[in-house]
Amino acid sequence: MGSAVEIKEVGKAGGKRAGEAGGKRAGEAGGKRAGVASEHKAGAGHKCVAQHHDSGLLTIGLFKLVEAVFFFLVGVGAIHFIHHDLGDSAVRLAERLRIDPDGRLVSYVIDHLDAITAQRLKQIGLATFFYAALRTVEGVGLVLEKKWAEYLTVIVTVSFLPWELYEIVRHADWLRVCLLVANLIVLAYLVWWLGRNRRAGMSAVD
Repeated sequence: MGSAVEIKEVGKAGGKRAGEAGGKRAGEAGGKRAGVASEHKAGAGHKCVAQHHDSGLLTIGLFKLVEAVFFFLVGVGAIHFIHHDLGDSAVRLAERLRIDPDGRLVSYVIDHLDAITAQRLKQIGLATFFYAALRTVEGVGLVLEKKWAEYLTVIVTVSFLPWELYEIVRHADWLRVCLLVANLIVLAYLVWWLGRNRRAGMSAVD
């Protein structure tokens, strides 16, 4: 009789320990699954935000690449004309385009071209090549949605704003004004985009 009671008590104790161990393992497994699900949800939310703004970054990146091509061609032209007479080249171009070489427009262009020396052309070529390389790095980085490219573009755009404003004040024209407006739009978009990403990241952590 006593032996049967002891066996019964031992069975109860074993069942209790087994239940506790099973409950603990189930709780740990459930918590782990919940954590993984939360991480996946946060990652999916961040991915959705990034995909939502792909078109904006792509547009800015392509704009930077177009600028890179333009400045590269300007640099090639400047290097090409180092050992050429710019005035004669302008006259020949005017004749090909059937523009009066003695007209006011051509005379105005030639007067300004004569003031450009070979050393000045070399400086223009090197500066535009550097600018083209910088725009290429920005453009490729933005198309690939690299975070460093976003910060680099903001820093470069802000650093060039004083010079652009000075050029507009010194001699305003539609090209300079349009470039300034375009750069301000790019700057505003990237600042907004970086701020949005930062807030989204903080919300995901919380």
